[in-house]
Amino acid sequence: MSITIDRSICISCMRCADACPGNLIWKKDGKADIRIPSDCWGCTSCMKVCPAGAIRFRLGADIGGTGAYMTYKKEGHTGRWTVFNKGSSETIEVDDRSSNKY
Repeated sequence: MSITIDRSICISCMRCADACPGNLIWKKDGKADIRIPSDCWGCTSCMKVCPAGAIRFRLGADIGGTGAYMTYKKEGHTGRWTVFNKGSSETIEVDDRSSNKY
């Protein structure tokens, strides 16, 4: 499992680099890039801070299979996690005002 950064969407804010606990994201040719994808911890911290939605999390075979990936987009108090797999998608919405109540 690892992230990929769509450099065509990246707005070069580098919030992802600041959020990465493994210090794996850096600026390359003016855009965010991941140094060694196999070293990614899979924490998704970078995804949660990216205002452009330029980061995808590739899912392993145990949680989605080859080619599956997940995206995250925040709108107001709602975070939308969307899993894409084999031409279909499913979205889970989480309201951050109540996300820790359980």
